[in-house]
Amino acid sequence: MKQTASVACYFLLLALSSGAASGLTNQAMPTAHTAPQSLPLPPTYVALDFGHLVGIPGFSATLLSNHFKLYQGYVNNVNTLLAEQRELLKAGQQATPVYAELKRRLGWEFNGMRLHELYFGNMGGTTPINTNSALYTALVRDFGSFEQWKNDFLATGRMRGIGWAVLYKDPVTGRLLNMWINEHEANHPAGAVPLLVMDVFEHAFMTDYQLDRASYLDAFFKTINWPVVESRF
Repeated sequence: MKQTASVACYFLLLALSSGAASGLTNQAMPTAHTAPQSLPLPPTYVALDFGHLVGIPGFSATLLSNHFKLYQGYVNNVNTLLAEQRELLKAGQQATPVYAELKRRLGWEFNGMRLHELYFGNMGGTTPINTNSALYTALVRDFGSFEQWKNDFLATGRMRGIGWAVLYKDPVTGRLLNMWINEHEANHPAGAVPLLVMDVFEHAFMTDYQLDRASYLDAFFKTINWPVVESRF
């Protein structure tokens, strides 16, 4: 009887020690019915609706409709590029020329998407800038007067070539800067906050103004949504 009990205890201890050595308990042991949990996919970008801008003075419905379609293309391309990069990374293809070119292209498409959102977002206004606002005070401080800032901003937009004119705030010093942005992803001041964005690519004005960029700039300035710009400040 004692021998039988000893043998039973021996095999019980052997079983327990085997489980401890493998780091598994009965509760931690995987079963045939346990399915691996898949990681959630990152969110995709969705184009914003700027249809409320149709009807603003100086911009035809045709021009705006075409511009919205172009913006939608940037959003679609951002999602496509990110998905393709993810698949190449999973396949260990990150050292390939294809992967490198997708990386380079992403800067163009992403900034094209985001700059258009800022541009459409600061349009549709009907009132001038609030002369008692902190933004107005900062413009006068950094440019001498509001008119001097306006002249500099419009002069930036009249520069030859395609691109963007952007009013930035340097968060380090609080200084305001008018910058020329070329090809979406070039010339952005690092860390600066875009306050007012103006598209100066031909597609933004040629449907209505042909080569008369100056008239487009004037029409844009009249439709600036200053409360939105002030909220970004």
